Amino acid sequence: VDWLFGKSKTKPNGKKPPAEEKKQYLEAEFTKVRVVDFDLKELVVLPREIDLNEWLASNTTTFFNLINLQYSTISEFCTGDTCQAMTACNTIYYWYDERGKKTKCTAPQYVDFVMSLVQKLVTDEDIFPTKYGKEFPNSFESLVKKICRYLFHVLAHLYWAHFKETVALDLQGHLNTLYAHFIVFVREFNLVDPKETCIMDDLSEILCAPAPPAPAR
Repeated sequence: VDWLFGKSKTKPNGKKPPAEEKKQYLEAEFTKVRVVDFDLKELVVLPREIDLNEWLASNTTTFFNLINLQYSTISEFCTGDTCQAMTACNTIYYWYDERGKKTKCTAPQYVDFVMSLVQKLVTDEDIFPTKYGKEFPNSFESLVKKICRYLFHVLAHLYWAHFKETVALDLQGHLNTLYAHFIVFVREFNLVDPKETCIMDDLSEILCAPAPPAPAR
């Protein structure tokens, strides 16, 4: 449709949001919306009869699919014009290619890089084996950490740049539940450096607390 309207390089109203903008996603009316109300900690603890790598593999693949799906709901609003950098809070994420070359890219490009890379990893039988008796590689844990770090960037950007659209679609309960489940999981297995996730600590503290008990009828 660009040729219909001509390309606009300015943001919708030409103004950049102030750095200390009120975080809508922290308002109680939104944080209390969840899809589940049981203790997420019980969901992530390693079951006794399951191998740790198997557990990390199945959960990481599930989170990848769910976060990809959640992003797809607002992807039409995440464009090179609206999101000229991959931002979350006061952080800009740069993409590093296999050779370690740093690239500044738009948010949709960054998310595309993340999803393509993770798709490639989780479908590689040598890294995420699905056949019985096939060993996980020695590098498995470090790859899972890399995947989780990237998925966190996507979640943080969803809150920071696209929470209004998420609310308009009435999907904030799904996003909150997905985010809380993911944070509880990566904390349980030390998969993402707290220095990386601290930009969203205010939200994590609210969402990862066990849901308040339902009022007595």
